[in-house]
Amino acid sequence: MSVLSHIPYDIVIFAIISILLALRLRSVLGRRMGVQEMAAVRHVASPRAVQPRTDVAPKVEEPGAALDIPAPATRVGGILGRMALVEPGFSPEKFLRGVETSFRNVVTAFAMGDREKLRAALTPDAYAGFAAAIDAREAAGEVQRTEIVAIQSLAIQDADVAEPAQGVTRGAIDVLIISRQISLLNDRDSQPLVGTESVTEFSDLWRFERVFGAQTGGASWRLAAARAA
Repeated sequence: MSVLSHIPYDIVIFAIISILLALRLRSVLGRRMGVQEMAAVRHVASPRAVQPRTDVAPKVEEPGAALDIPAPATRVGGILGRMALVEPGFSPEKFLRGVETSFRNVVTAFAMGDREKLRAALTPDAYAGFAAAIDAREAAGEVQRTEIVAIQSLAIQDADVAEPAQGVTRGAIDVLIISRQISLLNDRDSQPLVGTESVTEFSDLWRFERVFGAQTGGASWRLAAARAA
């Protein structure tokens, strides 16, 4: 009896078939996985696969500054009432909205060194001080960078109406302005001297003056004084 007669041929045949099936299955799965992976890559890379987002809220403009106006029964409120009698059409609300615009214009004009805009918005004495500061800054080669992020509130702190003199009535109003700004002063080498890139809250007390019943060719209310509050 030969040795081959003892080999279990049926087991060998089943083993060969199993190996062939395993190789075949591996080949099929490998090709299928490759196709799926490439399809996924094409899907991500295709511009048509990028859909516009619908969950992004539209940009909403920041509301105007909050206004703080003294009640008519207060001393300052009474003075504001007298101003309305002297100058028809005057109202504290309208005045403060004008201050909001003036504040943006003056701060920006000072940073840019725009003397003409400042001349139109300031009293002569105030303009002289602002212009001198710009002259000194330019002589030193310094550059002012200012960005008003928001004007948070405007509050009337005091008011005054001078007695008519020679037919002229003068008025003055002090306004506390709270704003958020980026303010930075750089030297001639663009190195920061004063300020920061961070948004900072500023409190300023500005005094506005005007001659009632007169138009001087510029803003009716002009900035007469400004200081940190």
